[in-house]
Amino acid sequence: MRDVAIVGVGMHPFGKHPDKSLEQLGADAVWAAVDDAGLDPRRIECAYVGNSLAGLLSGQEGVRGQVILQAAGFDELPVINVENACASATTALRGAWLEVASGACDVALALGVEKMFVGDTARSLAALAGDSELELARMGMQFSATYAAHPKYDLRGKMRDYGWTAEDLAEVVVKNSRHGSLNPYAHHRRALTAAEVLGSPMISDPLTLYMCSSIGDGSAAAIVCAAKVAAELSERAPVTIAACALRSGRVFTSGDEGHSTLREMAADFYERTGIGPDDVDVAEVHDAMAPVELLVYEGLGLCGPGEGPELLRSGATAIGGSTPVNPSGGLTSRGHPVGATGLGQVAELVWQLRGEAGPRQAKERPLVGLAHNQGGLLAGMDSAAYALTLLKR
Repeated sequence: MRDVAIVGVGMHPFGKHPDKSLEQLGADAVWAAVDDAGLDPRRIECAYVGNSLAGLLSGQEGVRGQVILQAAGFDELPVINVENACASATTALRGAWLEVASGACDVALALGVEKMFVGDTARSLAALAGDSELELARMGMQFSATYAAHPKYDLRGKMRDYGWTAEDLAEVVVKNSRHGSLNPYAHHRRALTAAEVLGSPMISDPLTLYMCSSIGDGSAAAIVCAAKVAAELSERAPVTIAACALRSGRVFTSGDEGHSTLREMAADFYERTGIGPDDVDVAEVHDAMAPVELLVYEGLGLCGPGEGPELLRSGATAIGGSTPVNPSGGLTSRGHPVGATGLGQVAELVWQLRGEAGPRQAKERPLVGLAHNQGGLLAGMDSAAYALTLLKR
C-alpha cells in the first residue's frame, strides 16, 4: 500500500440554502478543493461521490455522482456512487484512498453532498427515517428516541449509575456551540448557555431540541493523491491518511449488554496504526445528539467509563485543551447534511493540522487528527456503519 496524502479540501457552508441545488452545492466544494490543492483538475482520475437521501428527496437515483460532477464540469471520469447513511462521505473518502493506495490511480476525488431542505420538513424527516432498517422506521423509531432510550447509549442509565446530570449533557452543547460560533462553515453560529439548552423543547427525555443535530444542506470534498504527487504540488508538509476503517454494527443478543462496537473498533484501529488515544491532538466526532459525545469519549479511549463529564468540565476537550473535540462545532452546531458530514469532519481536521483554522485553531501545531463518523440503525439496535479516519502531519 502506498502512502496517500490529502492535498486539497473544500466545503460549502452547511445550513439552509433554498437557492442552491444538489449540483450547485457539490460543485462549490469540488472546485474549492481543486483550488486548495493547486491541481490541474484534468489530473483527477476517478471520483467517489457520497450521498444518502437524494433518491428519496429528489427522485434522482443511480447516477447521482455523474449528474453532480457533470454539472461541475467533469465528464468521462469513472464515478462510484456511495450510499451509506451518515457515513456516506467517509465511505467515499475510503474508496478514493484505496484507489490511490493500491496504485490503481495517482489522484482521486471524494465528495459528500446532501440537500435536505426541499420545502417539506416532514418529507425530509421521513427520508431520514429510511436510514434505519425498515422494521424500525415502520415502528416510527426516530434517531433521537434511539439515542435517548436504547441501552447501547443509555444516557439515563449513566445519569443513574454515574450521577450524570442534565447540566452535564447541556455542557457539551455549550462547548460545541461556542466552537461553532467561530466557524464560518457552521449552520448554527450562536454560542448557547446551559439554561438555553435545558430550556429548549424536550424531544426525547433527556434530549432537548438544542442537544439534537438539525437537518441541513451542504457539501465537502477532498482530493487525495500519491505522496509523490503531493510533493510536486506543494512544499508544505502534506496531511497523510494513516488509516481509514469501516465496520458494520452487530445484532445484539443476550449477554451483549457491555458490548461497544465503537470501543472494539477503536482498540483494533489503535493497535494497527501504532497510535493510541494519548497521541490524538484533535478529534471530530459524530455527536448527532450532543450528549453522545460523552459516550464517544469512552469508546475512543479518551476517558474511562462514566468519566465523560469530568473530562469535559476539565476543559481538555475544548479549543486550547489537551484533546480538543469538535472544534468545528460538531454536528449540533456545524450541522448535519447527512451525506456530507464525514468529509466535513475531514476538511476541518486538515485545516487544523495545517494550522489554518483561524480563531477555532485547536492547538498551535497538532500532528494527529481523528475523525469518528457513524450512521444508520439496524433492527438489532446497533448503528449500521462505523468509520474512523486517522490523519497525520
